[in-house]
Amino acid sequence: LVAVISNGTAVLGLGNIGALASKPVMEGKAGLFKKFAGINVFDIEVDETDPEQFIKVVRALEPTFGGINLEDIKAPECFIIESQLREQMNIPVMHDDQHGTAIIVGAALMNGLKVTEKEIGAIKLVCSGAGAAALACLDLIVKLGVKKENIFVSDIAGVIYEGRTEEINEYNVKYAQKTDARTLGDVIGGADVFLGVSAPGVLKPEMVKTMADRPLIMALANPTPEILPEEAKSVRPDAVIATGRSDYPNQVNNVLCFPFLFRGALDVGATAINDEMKMACVHALAELAHVESDETVVRAYGLQELNFGPDYLIPKPFDPRLLVELAPAVARAAMDSGVATRPIEDFEVYRQKLTEFVFRSGIAMKPVFERAISNPKRVVYAEGESRRVLRAVQTAVDEGIVKPILVGRREVVSMRIEQLGLRLSVDDDFELVDPEGDERYREYWEDYHSITSRDGVSRNEARFLVRTNTTVIASLMLRRKEADAMICGVTGRYREHLPHVFKIVGLREGVGRAAALSMLIMPKGTFFICDTHVNPGPTAEQIAKFTVLASETVKFFGMEPKIAVLSHSNFGSSRHDNAKKMEKAVHLIREMAPGLEIDGEMH
Repeated sequence: LVAVISNGTAVLGLGNIGALASKPVMEGKAGLFKKFAGINVFDIEVDETDPEQFIKVVRALEPTFGGINLEDIKAPECFIIESQLREQMNIPVMHDDQHGTAIIVGAALMNGLKVTEKEIGAIKLVCSGAGAAALACLDLIVKLGVKKENIFVSDIAGVIYEGRTEEINEYNVKYAQKTDARTLGDVIGGADVFLGVSAPGVLKPEMVKTMADRPLIMALANPTPEILPEEAKSVRPDAVIATGRSDYPNQVNNVLCFPFLFRGALDVGATAINDEMKMACVHALAELAHVESDETVVRAYGLQELNFGPDYLIPKPFDPRLLVELAPAVARAAMDSGVATRPIEDFEVYRQKLTEFVFRSGIAMKPVFERAISNPKRVVYAEGESRRVLRAVQTAVDEGIVKPILVGRREVVSMRIEQLGLRLSVDDDFELVDPEGDERYREYWEDYHSITSRDGVSRNEARFLVRTNTTVIASLMLRRKEADAMICGVTGRYREHLPHVFKIVGLREGVGRAAALSMLIMPKGTFFICDTHVNPGPTAEQIAKFTVLASETVKFFGMEPKIAVLSHSNFGSSRHDNAKKMEKAVHLIREMAPGLEIDGEMH
């Protein structure tokens, strides 16, 4: 349980609106904790601006919470409040506006410098803004390797230089430089990196022109950044740009960090969130951007591919792998640095639990995957050129759950692997069946012709289909025992693929008719629905047989089937023919499989 606590003195984009007015913002923050990391949260709005009184209130809450997320508290009070609470409390305390932003900026900086091919210790960095977030960012990037003498800060009063007295305090004075520059325009020339945590429009296109080659611009003011990406690109096409907005690439968003940082801290009973944990989060976040993109993320953002580069420096906020990668990194850092009170003994088990939270399918599929790992089978993927399939194959190879066989043209498969940034190696990680050049082509079309010749399929038609229809090829491999299972239908309609499978593979002995079984993984549980695709008007006898077959499949997933036979009628409330058919099916099922738990007809 975490407390999100604010006095509403520095709400993003709204300023000092007070505790009561900040409540909807804090409620939203609480929802993000729950959504992304499964952490329960109370939002607490404290109507107190005096730091000492605020500290007393928060400190008294320690017995209730496992962690404190301070939110939207203005500087310099936020520095005092966080510092004293960290000293006085034995649970994690973090001001997210400072450290959450700093962690994301740190990851973006590391990866941005990889893209621009610059050494972190040699860059010149100019920062616009000297508030809580800006100073936390600077403190962290110094720890990453940026030299303090190469950092120049400009705020509302201009460049922070040695001897300046206006708007100077004990927190920003440490970044005062011995320089004659007095404005952002004076100091920006030759800068490799611009960090904006200030106000809209302060970075002008003419300033960007004077920056070093391939500048990294992080313009994070919201909703309007210090410079719009299109303005920066118009004068410096070589610039790499990050903003705080979701409608531009490289969004620096705290949701990439705080849910997972707290989850890792809570799971080991950490007494603090220290520098080691924050740095672990930075590195895990930066490394995740180098891994091939997740299919869920690509679909969510309407993209075909998402590879590390100028437009993809850090993961997207809805990347489901964030929890699985960041929380363990934070937890391990807490253990290594001595602040964990409940060390994790088995990180593989821990990662599996996190995976099951993120990917609800993990719970349902766990028994299947466990059996698959112990004895990987040959699985042929009919649509081997599909981006979606290739991402799935990468995961399957990483997990060691199958021996993949892909049907597809070698040139296209190789090109797509490169486009997607996958680590797959043709012929090493999977077998490739190329319809344009496989040596078994003649055997395949002759087999297909022998199967279908009585249906009027000519030899030429057989040659054409085996050359062009990947579902036919995959089905033939299954029939010839060159594969143990097949996956098809990623493209096209269900009923376009089914006739080929029926004709070539056929049905199990003793089964006269097939049915489709669809698996739905819902928050309340896993449901199987039969028949969803194949039979438009099955008889009561067919429904009974389908139900028994479906129950066998459900047991394969390690579940005990509980069956509801569905109708518009409830236990005889309607005497329509369809209702009577379903009623009859229930009786037949009970006769065929008396051990099944079943009821119906019902709706």
